[in-house]
Amino acid sequence: MRLSFPYMGPTIVYKKLLELLGHDVVMPPKPNKEIIDLGVKYSPEFACFPFKVITGIYLKLMEKWVDTLVTSGGHGPCRAGYFGEVHKKILQDLGYDVEIIVIDSPHDDYKYFYEVIKRLKGDSSWLQVGRVIKTVYQLTKVLDEIEKKVEILRAYNDKGTINRIWMDAQEEFYQIKNTADIKRIKNKYLNKLAKFDKSIPAEAERYRIGIIGEIYVVLEQSINNQIEEKVNRFGFEVERSQYLTDWIRENIFPFTGKDLEEIEKKGEEFIEADIGGHARSNMGHAIDFKEKGFDGIIHLKPFGCLPELVSQSVADDLSEKYEIPVLSITIDEQTADANVLTRVEAFLDMIKEKDYREVM
Repeated sequence: MRLSFPYMGPTIVYKKLLELLGHDVVMPPKPNKEIIDLGVKYSPEFACFPFKVITGIYLKLMEKWVDTLVTSGGHGPCRAGYFGEVHKKILQDLGYDVEIIVIDSPHDDYKYFYEVIKRLKGDSSWLQVGRVIKTVYQLTKVLDEIEKKVEILRAYNDKGTINRIWMDAQEEFYQIKNTADIKRIKNKYLNKLAKFDKSIPAEAERYRIGIIGEIYVVLEQSINNQIEEKVNRFGFEVERSQYLTDWIRENIFPFTGKDLEEIEKKGEEFIEADIGGHARSNMGHAIDFKEKGFDGIIHLKPFGCLPELVSQSVADDLSEKYEIPVLSITIDEQTADANVLTRVEAFLDMIKEKDYREVM
């Protein structure tokens, strides 16, 4: 099989998983205007923005003779659960014979999950599969750990310098073969970043923003207008509600984890029913950010995403009750970078002036 996958967040993780299982892996193109326009052209008008972006990515991959696409399913009633079938239909209508393998959570259907893993393992033994999963999960945790450090340090240092360290680290991680390689590279780059720790001000002088929203637009910087870097530019630290490690723990591991369960429970105050996606957990994360002393929340909502539309509708109530400002930004193919920058700058200025109650 000649495999690929959608471009989302730390793509190195998906590449290494399939590569270590012995597959011929083609890296997907990073979303850009051409890809987005292509996806918009061939997607249903009512589809959410992530669907359109992924459509464009798949169409570009067809030019590289990819015959199998590996993707994840949706959570609950979220329409992402239909992405695989609809994308396959679109590609077939355009004359492409391609298989789409959807990795759904074993919590939903263990037998189906087993069959998918059996299909992807190829000639690898189950022992090898176990080792690969261990290696890739360790890689995911380390990447998230380094990125969280970057999201802090970039607020107080030259963006280019910190970004270069982060990009160099990712390049080296592409070469890993085992957990020993991961540990060596991790220590190397955490030590490099540690040299900038002295730039972090005293706790009372730090400003922090939590970013919540639909997982694709939260994780993928190329379609959310580099929102984290924009926030960092104004001296604010950033932390996301979603990192790939969290998705794996929530969807793949047999036990979700007490911390994630508590986040979900907090969100029930504003969204009682499971309406799909991460709508309820986003509300829980917003409350959690407030309890951790964060100064504001940025909520990213892709156009056409029904769960996040509900989240946006209750965000004002959450903001008022917990006295934390919330900025909702809708992301689609029409979103202008200058518009996002202007809104983010005004929001952060408002927080620093401590007059957000009057503004809101």
